[in-house]
Amino acid sequence: MTEKWLVGVDLGGTTTKMAFLTEDGDIVHKWDIDTDLSNKGENIVRHIAQSLEDTLHRLGESKERLLAIGIGAPGPVQRETGMLYEAVNLGWKNYPLKERLERETSLPVAVDNDANIAALGEMWKGAGNGARDLICVTLGTGVGGGVIANGQIVHGVNGAGGEIGHMTLVAKGGAPCNCGKTGCLETIASATGIVRIAKEKLSQWDKPTLLRGETITAKAVFDAAKANDELALAIVDEVMFYLGLALANAANVSNPEKIVIGGGVSKAGNILVERVGAYFRRFAFPRVAEGATIALATLGNDAGVIGGAWLAKTSLHV
Repeated sequence: MTEKWLVGVDLGGTTTKMAFLTEDGDIVHKWDIDTDLSNKGENIVRHIAQSLEDTLHRLGESKERLLAIGIGAPGPVQRETGMLYEAVNLGWKNYPLKERLERETSLPVAVDNDANIAALGEMWKGAGNGARDLICVTLGTGVGGGVIANGQIVHGVNGAGGEIGHMTLVAKGGAPCNCGKTGCLETIASATGIVRIAKEKLSQWDKPTLLRGETITAKAVFDAAKANDELALAIVDEVMFYLGLALANAANVSNPEKIVIGGGVSKAGNILVERVGAYFRRFAFPRVAEGATIALATLGNDAGVIGGAWLAKTSLHV
């Protein structure tokens, strides 16, 4: 009896990551393709289906091997129908992703938001370590969030549950966010937000700093902070203050066992966990703080495809 595989797909604005996984969540083979944004993303689904066929062929396998597909996409999802309400960076609006991918591949498909499937991946195989109550926040170009309660993703009434990145942290005079609001966590704790704050502070700073004359990136800020640069430490402290406050407020609602921080910014490592942890404990309800451990995500770019496989396995009952 040949072992069956699940397909995990993590659809991003630049690349689409894909993998074949066992039913236990081990990656058998992974690869990625460029995401074709031409014609408002009209070719994306066809390219995914074609790439599955080509890769199976290359591995000398047939489609009989595959059970189902779980896919994460950047935007709120209508869970029952698998329709994407909107994916701004793909050019999609009210896009029937499940229906189209099922038609192209002849396989059952489950769809969720990309931050949600990353959270599921970390819960199943990563830093979540099997915790069934978990908050996952990804700090990249933006700030994504996924909230898991009793093993289930919190979707809310119209697919926008867990949008931690759009908690308002600066109520007056905050920076504008892509979502149309101002003062969102995303404008502060994303890589873009950290660069913005660094440039603002640098323009008013008259003491020596490692950041002057550097290309300002989030990594440069954290590297300088690790070298005890005074300005960099002030920037990191401000960012961690707001991130700790946001995570404490989110945790006060769901009382998680684990808070997992991923995305490019999380590569800063322990300095991030220590500083955000201090603010988290200051702002969280004491019993909530007692129950929660903050950890760095461990799956990196594989979180989405692993979470996609979990989604396929659990929601389609294959």
